[in-house]
Amino acid sequence: MPLRLIFMGTPDFSVPTLLELVAHGHEIVAVYTRAPKPGGRRGLQLQPTPVEEAARKLGVPVLTPKTLKTQEALDEFRAFEADAAVVVAYGMILPQAILDAPKLGCYNLHASLLPRWRGAAPINRAIMAGDAESGVMVMKMDVGLDTGDVAMAERLAITDSMTALDLHDRLSRLGADLMVRAMAALDRGGLQLKKQSADGVSYAAKIDKAEARIDWRKPAREVLRHIHGLSPFPGAWAELENARVKILRCELAQGAGEPGAVLDDQLTIACGEGAIRIIELQREGKGRMQAADFLRGVPLKAGAKFT
Repeated sequence: MPLRLIFMGTPDFSVPTLLELVAHGHEIVAVYTRAPKPGGRRGLQLQPTPVEEAARKLGVPVLTPKTLKTQEALDEFRAFEADAAVVVAYGMILPQAILDAPKLGCYNLHASLLPRWRGAAPINRAIMAGDAESGVMVMKMDVGLDTGDVAMAERLAITDSMTALDLHDRLSRLGADLMVRAMAALDRGGLQLKKQSADGVSYAAKIDKAEARIDWRKPAREVLRHIHGLSPFPGAWAELENARVKILRCELAQGAGEPGAVLDDQLTIACGEGAIRIIELQREGKGRMQAADFLRGVPLKAGAKFT
C-alpha cells in the first residue's frame, strides 16, 4: 500500500527524492518548501524554489509557511493526515509537535555518514577535510541537530577529482533511491532504527565567504581539497595581478617553488609542498572557463604569482 506523505524540501538536492517517491506510487498530499525569494536578472521577480517548481508540475499542493511553531501551522499540518513526512534539505527547524503529527514519524535524508558532519554543509566539509568517503543516511527525526536514530545508509568514495557539485549530484541521486527503499520498509513495518554513535561527532558549519581565500602555503592536496570543497559556490579564490580569480577545478601536479608561484605555461601553481595544476577557473566579472582559454586571453609574465 502506498504511504500518504508530506514532503518537505527546498533546493535542487531535494527534487530527485520527491520525484522518486511519486514514481514509486506514494501519495504526496502536500509539499512544504521555503517561500520564493527575489531573483531574475534584476532581482525583482520572486523565484520559487526548485522543489516548488517540481511540485507544481506534479499538481501537488505547495505550502510556504514562515514558521511551523504556531497552532495554525500545526493544525494545517495535521489536517493532511499523513502517514509520515519526508524531509530533505528543508531549511527550517521542525518543532516537536510537528515531528509527532504523522503517525509513523518524520524521516530526514542527510548527506553525510552520521554522526560525522551534522549540520548545514556536510558535502563541502567532507571534501575540505580530506575525507575518503561520504554518503547519505535516512534517520527518524528528533528535535536535535541531526541526532535522530538512523535507519539506512549508503556510502560513496570521495576522489580528489570531485568538486562539491559533483558529490552533491551523486549523493542526491543515491539519496533518492535510499529514501524510496526506506519508505517501502516503513510501509511493511520493517524499518529498523539504530541510535547514532556518541563517538566521531562533528559539525558541518555553514560556509563563510571569509574561508574562501586560498592559502598556497598549505600542502598541494589540502589546497586541492579546499578548492574542490568550495566549487562552484562560493568558489575558492586568489589574486593574480591585483584581480580576483576563482579556481573551480584543479589536479595534483609535479613541481616546487615559492607558494603561489606560476611554474609553467599550463597554470601549474606551487604550494607549500608540491603543486596543483588549474583546470577550470573564473575571472572576476567573467564566466567560468578552461585554463587553456584563460591563458589565451591573459598571457602570464615571468614571475607571475597567485596571492
